[in-house]
Parts: sequence; structure tokens; C-alpha cells
Amino acid sequence: MAADESDEKTDAHTTATTIVPPKSAPLVDPIPDESTPLSVFLATFKAARTQWVARQVVIMVAVLFRLGVGLGPYSGFGVPPMHGDFEAQRHWLEIASGLPLSQWYFYDLQYWGLDYPPLTAYHSWVLGWVARKINPEWVALDTSRGIESATLKSYMRLTVILSELLIYTPAVSAFVRWSVRYAKLSPLHQSTAAAAILLQPALILIDHGHFQYNCVMLGLALFAFTDILNDNLFRGSIFFVLALGFKQMALYYAIPVFAYLLGICIFPRVNIPRFVYLAVAVLIALAGLVFPFAIAGFLDGGGVAGTLAQLHQIVFRVFPFARGLWEDKVANLWCTLNTFIKLKQLFTPAELQQLSLFTTLAFVLPVFAALVCYPRKRAFMWGVSASAWAFFLFSFQVHEKSVLLPLLPVTLQLSGDADIHVQSVIYWINNIAVFSLWPLLQREGLTLQYFVSLFLWNWLMSTHRKLPPWLPARLVVVGSYVVFTGLHVVEYCRPAPASYPDLYVLANGTLAFGCFMVFLLWNYAQLVKECGNRSP
Repeated sequence: MAADESDEKTDAHTTATTIVPPKSAPLVDPIPDESTPLSVFLATFKAARTQWVARQVVIMVAVLFRLGVGLGPYSGFGVPPMHGDFEAQRHWLEIASGLPLSQWYFYDLQYWGLDYPPLTAYHSWVLGWVARKINPEWVALDTSRGIESATLKSYMRLTVILSELLIYTPAVSAFVRWSVRYAKLSPLHQSTAAAAILLQPALILIDHGHFQYNCVMLGLALFAFTDILNDNLFRGSIFFVLALGFKQMALYYAIPVFAYLLGICIFPRVNIPRFVYLAVAVLIALAGLVFPFAIAGFLDGGGVAGTLAQLHQIVFRVFPFARGLWEDKVANLWCTLNTFIKLKQLFTPAELQQLSLFTTLAFVLPVFAALVCYPRKRAFMWGVSASAWAFFLFSFQVHEKSVLLPLLPVTLQLSGDADIHVQSVIYWINNIAVFSLWPLLQREGLTLQYFVSLFLWNWLMSTHRKLPPWLPARLVVVGSYVVFTGLHVVEYCRPAPASYPDLYVLANGTLAFGCFMVFLLWNYAQLVKECGNRSP
């Protein structure tokens, strides 16, 4: 996090055009008389001239949470022959560090072939190169498949923590710093908001329990959001392309980002040079990502045809339309409908793709129109959230882990919105998102980590004291908590019958989908509200 307050004011890269409140403007806490365990602890640092120590303590506590979750099992542990996501990530280290670059996207596609964009491949190459220096057996080509040694697990867990500390954590700090200043909140709130975001259980459980590197993509996207909001548009565009270059799921954010940038190129007057400037930034970043593969294909003896083959293979692997509408049960529209109407029997794969596309566009285009016509800074993040939820709920090939994408912009709102109603709904949807991950985490032996992480976050934030003041909203929140708690109790006391082995999984997904739909509608209302706000 930022070293001190003076550093923040002189950081030309991230705060060049940040709106800083005048000295006469009061700085406030969102809920001054609040006494949550987190705020009571951080209040110790309130009298300090800067919040540097508080922020470092928050980071250390966040790392401890991650280390605790990392002590448990991971995806595919002891489950041959394919093992799981842990083995997929390790295998990519093996491919990237043991083969020429031109073979990375072609090698043995039946066994965890590389299917993420080029920046993930480069990241795997770096980690694989380091692994070879420590212990070549971890990434020995072909012979290392399925390795599950404790030392390898420690190394892989450490790479996630370091990746998060280098990218995601500073990105959270940069965004919170902007948001707190823009909303004229106190410096102490910067520390409490950063803690609420960094300690959120969903990302910790997926990246440090299940095992993935979502923190890198989310961090790059977050740097992009912060730069865009700070009017550093060229660098923000490059960061967003890098996020897309790490995981294609960053496309969930693409439409609102494009809409906002287009809007500020049109209003208050048309600015063609700015539009060209941003287009050049995007093209430069894209070219930089694919250039090594284009050259490798050319020099590998294929010439122009080899270059085109490389680029085609990357696109084919990154967008796997042949896999079908979904692979596993997830809390979105299609899996929920399929419980009652067997979609794959009524429609062809091509028809399901079209249906998914049209449905997603129907829910995303209002966001596009709103941000093009009203490119407000506060509306931007609500637009990003609404778009990501629409993609998660209606798009093609969604995984349960993809809930992290809509959850990020939602959780970030804790840093700049003082409305108790808004905060209470954000805490609620965070909990529902974690509930929706229960079938995955239970299957992978992360039951203890799930319950402890969920309990600690809710205790630190005292979410039981933050219920919506509006009665219908309060009934939805309390009712959903009761239903999910009851579902856990019933599942523990009475396992699913053999004739319906997925009973509880389907119940979990259906209930979560209903909650997500309610939140999406509420999200649209917040977007409309901020678009109507006359402030920039």
C-alpha cells in the first residue's frame, strides 16, 4: 500500500488528476459511531499522522488469512488421472518452461492444454523457470504429471501470494485511495475499506484454496479502472488489455469500459484525437502480447502461414465454444432452467450459443447506452458491476469461480459509498456469492476453510448489524440467510438420496441465482441513480 499521505499526493502516475477535497471540506467516516471489531482495532491508528502502519497491518493480516486457507487441500488433490486446476496450472509451468514457444498452444491438448491468453503463458514461463532452478522434477516434461509433493504445493501456494502482493494488493490500494478522496471520507476509512476488500472470502478461497491466479487478472483490471477514473486513459486502456491478455473472462468488463471511454470521447464535445489515442493504446498492447507468438510461428518454418496458424490456435483455445453451454452446475440462468427444462434436448449447441448471446446482450446493452450517454465516474463502477453480473448469469461457458468478476466491482463500492443501505446490500451479495461456491469447495475438502473464512469476515465487518433499513429488502436478506443456513443443516443431517445425488447442488444454485437476479435489478437502479447525478 502507499507509504504515507505525502507519497499519495506526489504520485504523478496514479493521482495526477484525482479530485482532492478542499482543505475546508470535512473528512468523515461512513458510520462514525460504528464499533465493528475491524474498526475498533484500526481506530488505534486514527491519531497517527499517516495511515501507513494501519495499511501494512491490514496486508499482513490478509496474508495470514491466505496462508491459513492454503494449508488445506486444493483442486484435484489425490484425484487421478486429470487431478484438477492445481495440476492444470502446474502443467502450464511445465509446458512453458520445457518447450519452444511455438508449441505452447499445440502440445498434448488432451491433458490440460494451455487455454488462457498469452499473458498467462508468459506468467507460467516465469514461474516455471524459477521452479526449474529450485527443483527440475516439479516441471519435468511429461514425467512430472500428477506430482503432489508438499514442497511443490508450498512453492505453488507461494507464487499465488507473491502474484497477489505484486499486482492485486497495490491495485486495491490505488483504487481505495481514489475512491476515499473522491467521496471525501477520512483516511482511516481507507484502511478499513481496503481490509474489507482484501479479506473478502471468495477470492481467498478460490485462489488460495481451490488454486488459481484470478488475483492477477483482477488486479490488472483494477489498475485499469483506477487509471480511467483518474483520467489516465492511455495507461488505463493498456492495463485493461493486459487483463484480457491474462484471462479472457475480463471480457465481462469490456462493454462498460468501452462505453465509458466512448462517452468521454463524445461528451461534452466530440474528441476524435482522444478516440484515436485510445485506439492506438489498445492496438499497441494487443500487438505486444501476440508478437512473440507471431514471430515464433514465422521462424519455426511456417512463414506467414505459421504466424496465422499460431494466432488461430490461440483464439481457438481461448474461446472453447465446442464445449457446450456449461460444463458444471453453476448459479446462472441456464443451469437453473435446465433443472426444470432440459435445454440440451430442446436446442442444438449452435442455438444455445445464439440464445445465450442474445440474452446477454439484452441485459448488457442498457449499461452500454447509459455509460455512453452519461459517462459519470460514480456510474462507471456500477456499470462495470451490472455488465459482469449479466455475463455471469446469461453468457456461454460460465464456471462457478467466475462469480469473482462481478463481485470485485461490487465490493469496491464499500470504499466510497457511505449509504448504510448500499453497504448492507453489498455485504449480503458477497455472502451469497460465497454460499454459491459451497458445492465446489465441499467437493475439494475445503469445508473448514469455507466456514472459518465466512465467519471471520462477517465477524470483522459485523454484517449482522448492517441490514437494509427498507423492510422488503431486509426480508430478502434475512430470508436468504435463513434458507442457506437451513440448507447447510439439512445437507449435514441428511445426505442427498441416491436417486437425486445433485439435489443440494441444484438447490444451492437455484437459490443463489434468484439472489443474484434480485441484486442485478438493484444494481441497475444504482446505475440509473448515478447516471442522473450531475456530478462528474
